[in-house]
Amino acid sequence: MSHSPDPDEDDLGTTPAPHPVFHAEQALLGALLFDPRLCGDVPGISADSFSTAAHAALFTAISTLPPPDPAEHAKSAAWLHQVLMAGQEQARGLSASYLHTLIQVCPWPRHAPAYARMVEAEHARRRLRAAADRLVQTVHDASLPEPVQAVLAEADALTGTVDDIATRFPPRAGVLPRTPVPPPDTVPDRTEAAEEERLLLATATARPADIESVRWLLAEDFTQPLHAGLWQCLTALARRHEPVDPVTVLWEAQQRGLLHDGSEPSGVLRLLAEPAGSVGHWGQRALTRSLLAAADQTGRRIQAYSDDPMNTPFQLVAGARRALADIGAIRTRWQHATGHSLPQPARAARAGPAARRALAVSPPARPVAAGRTP
Repeated sequence: MSHSPDPDEDDLGTTPAPHPVFHAEQALLGALLFDPRLCGDVPGISADSFSTAAHAALFTAISTLPPPDPAEHAKSAAWLHQVLMAGQEQARGLSASYLHTLIQVCPWPRHAPAYARMVEAEHARRRLRAAADRLVQTVHDASLPEPVQAVLAEADALTGTVDDIATRFPPRAGVLPRTPVPPPDTVPDRTEAAEEERLLLATATARPADIESVRWLLAEDFTQPLHAGLWQCLTALARRHEPVDPVTVLWEAQQRGLLHDGSEPSGVLRLLAEPAGSVGHWGQRALTRSLLAAADQTGRRIQAYSDDPMNTPFQLVAGARRALADIGAIRTRWQHATGHSLPQPARAARAGPAARRALAVSPPARPVAAGRTP
């Protein structure tokens, strides 16, 4: 997707170019104006490849008008005038002097394929950034009735963009981006996530036989480190077929060092004391939230990669595919857990006020795409 400013905007070189690709675009257009036959040497370029409306309009005119006779073109500006007239239909700020400037600033017309490769590379960067933006925006769109399906659709679209770029810039071994990965996004209000995780842990403690049915839920799906650790305690006890109740879970937590961070034993016991609903329901809620958080982190990683001008298209493809693999892994677990449907609310036979508030929402409230706490 190209940047499309106002076609009447005077972006024809009167101000310093914001990015080096502007000069590559000028050189490419100058080469094509000097020798229109070079259009056949730049098959990967289209009007969308350019960063300004004026350059896109010029390329459209150059590539659609019949090429002039080389001998006639060498001694006449008639074809250039046709290009100008056609270009001004889309960008009225174009002038004859700018066309001549383009020809003059082109170092070597025969280097047109190299200039085109630069333009194509920057276009790939913009396309990748735009697709990552759409993924992140979808994650945070609270108005969507089916957020997971919408997010996965955007993830698929982003994957398609990466695959399309890879056809022109195949990834190379050992060329992952060196750009630092942004930390997980933080969400100020994590109350709902924490409350639902407490309900999951308490319900699993009261009904340990149900733990086996949610094997797709992992400790990494929890937003709180203590909750993640307690889930590992529960799954370990269930796997060893040992008794499961708040006291045995507390003892396992002590053995694993979970109380070293200042957590009070009495607080852990209270946390595990109020079951409500079903393990499967709360597990799906936690997994859905984890999927949205993973999608958000993937999108922001790819945004960071595409914003780093040091990354080549080869690195962008490799890095984006590595990031998208994180969504793929959790997506498989989510589909196994839900059967491709959104989690449905469960009804509790006995629930405290907090549980009743959480269970009263139908369909289930959209989980916050919260990142994990460090």
